[in-house]
Amino acid sequence: MEIKILLHGKTEEKYLQEGINKYLQRMARYIKIAEMVISPPKNAKSLSVFDIKQKEGEQLLAKLKPGDILILLDDKGMQFDSSDFAEFLQKQMNQSIKTLIFAVGGAFGFSNEVYSRANFKLSLSKMTFSHQIIRLIFAEQLYRAFTILNNEPYHHE
Repeated sequence: MEIKILLHGKTEEKYLQEGINKYLQRMARYIKIAEMVISPPKNAKSLSVFDIKQKEGEQLLAKLKPGDILILLDDKGMQFDSSDFAEFLQKQMNQSIKTLIFAVGGAFGFSNEVYSRANFKLSLSKMTFSHQIIRLIFAEQLYRAFTILNNEPYHHE
């Protein structure tokens, strides 16, 4: 299985990207993992929120292949503790899924078409985080899940 983290725009803060890279490098020993970036729409400042979500959604959907499993990081999604998230990942791997895509939405979230295509919605917290910071938080949780699955001492209960 391969995991892709689909992002809207580049991570702007260098320290956040350094942290994300650290966890992606650590995860590479467990699974093939990559980031995919969707460019912000042209003339975004002159577009409505609806139009921005539509344009971002079109780009996101164009990156998907028919068998891909799309999981949206969304505040209305299901919440797991770290152990349950690791179990969720294990179930996905047991189903022989080729590519699991976790999508971090842009500042305004996802279009209705993206929600319709999604296989699952995952919430990392009831709190609101910037889409830039959530990237690092999610990368760390993904890494934590793999250490749990491999019985490594990173996670303590």
